[in-house]
Amino acid sequence: MKIEHLNENKGGYFKAVNEDKTAAIMNYAWAGPGKMVIEHTEVKPDYSGQGLGKAMVLAAVDYARQQKVKILPLCPFAKSIFNKDESLNDVLF
Repeated sequence: MKIEHLNENKGGYFKAVNEDKTAAIMNYAWAGPGKMVIEHTEVKPDYSGQGLGKAMVLAAVDYARQQKVKILPLCPFAKSIFNKDESLNDVLF
């Protein structure tokens, strides 16, 4: 399983891919310079319970740290990941 990232002008996504099939996707939008809003996370039923949602959130956190941007997790799932792990708070806005 690999996590792919696509970033465009208005937003992008992190996607978990297994054998060229999308297993999960997490969409985000840009809310101005340096502010990423995680809008939605979806894991296909066949891949549920494998930690793919969390892996995509952590990939977004890594990206945010590297690019020096902040994250607003509007997606309830992503927000729950941040609420459970205080070590991720450095990227929140």
